[in-house]
Amino acid sequence: MTPPEPAPNLAAIAPPPSTLRAFRRMPVRPLVATLAVQTFATMALFSVPTAAPEIARDLQVPGALVGTFVSLVYGVGIGSALLSPGYVHRYGAVRVTQVTLIAVTAMLLIGASGGVGGLALGAVVLGLAYGAIAPASTHLLVPQTPRTVFNLVMSLRQIGVPLGGVLGALFVPPLVGWIGWRGTLLVELVPVVGLLILLQPARRAWDTDRDPAWPLWGRSLLQPLKLLHEDRALRRLSVVAFVYSGVQLCFIAFMTVQLTSVVKVDLVRAGVALALYQVAGSASRPVWGWVADRFLAPGRLLALLGVAMAVAALLTGKFGPDWPWGAVLAVAVFGGLTASGFTGVAYAEYARLGGARRTEATGLGTAMMFAGVMLVPFAFGAAVTALGAWFLPYAGLAAISVSAAWMVW
Repeated sequence: MTPPEPAPNLAAIAPPPSTLRAFRRMPVRPLVATLAVQTFATMALFSVPTAAPEIARDLQVPGALVGTFVSLVYGVGIGSALLSPGYVHRYGAVRVTQVTLIAVTAMLLIGASGGVGGLALGAVVLGLAYGAIAPASTHLLVPQTPRTVFNLVMSLRQIGVPLGGVLGALFVPPLVGWIGWRGTLLVELVPVVGLLILLQPARRAWDTDRDPAWPLWGRSLLQPLKLLHEDRALRRLSVVAFVYSGVQLCFIAFMTVQLTSVVKVDLVRAGVALALYQVAGSASRPVWGWVADRFLAPGRLLALLGVAMAVAALLTGKFGPDWPWGAVLAVAVFGGLTASGFTGVAYAEYARLGGARRTEATGLGTAMMFAGVMLVPFAFGAAVTALGAWFLPYAGLAAISVSAAWMVW
């Protein structure tokens, strides 16, 4: 069952009784479970680049080589996002989620026990399951979520991505200094394995719609790509997902470099700006979900966010040593509110437009976001290197953001 698009309601100030009942009917336990899975998986994913300096010293390799870990996970994750819907239908969303946690466990064990080859193998193992998280959680949450809080629930689930990154940034560095990077990866096994065990009793109640006869091979493998070919609205949304996710990662990947080299602040202050960007993105996701449920159609909201992130990109491109630090922080927050806040609403739109094939549509959305994360920052970095300047590459980000916003409007 896929909820229809909620009608805008610009007049209401207080939630009507039906909305209050919907809040009480929110699928709290499945939401908490899927949020925890996304959080712990993302924390494990970003633990390696967070500990990259120590790993590089220990293994005597360039730090940039360790940094390719995330790219490898996302690259393999594109395939798992497209292939996972069939497994979700056949074995159930909870079982696929448990397999994801097993992959996280395997990555932590392999990474902690090996060298560069072990980290590469761990990245592949994690990527083989990481793309399945969103399709499985969408399949589980949609039938249990009232339409009046649908975008909000999907946005709350997406907090797990920045939350995992924040937890990694807070806990990994001190743990590495205390017990080393290998010990740190092993410590992360505790919550992952605990969650894996806790999900087992819920499977009987939550995987009631699994179909043991669902085919895993043949045409079922192509369903997400078939949706992309058949549905114009999904094609437009996929362009938005690709562009917006790429713009989001450009802010994250290049902000500290730009601030230290152009604005001439130290690494600590640059880190504060990046942290504010992340916090703003985390806090804004449920807010945008609530707005899409009550006030503004999701497509319109996504379009407005695209225009706003274009403004943020243009302002960021103009950073210079004469900028007041308060203005820099304000732009960082504005970028986080827009470029990092869209994902929950986008996933809700994939589920809505996908209808009965919402799981396949969500797999398509995940693949498009992962592709944007890989390709757009690469092109942006190449442009900065070639031009020796920041404004034109950021203007390019603004141009593609506005173009994608126009398509979804």
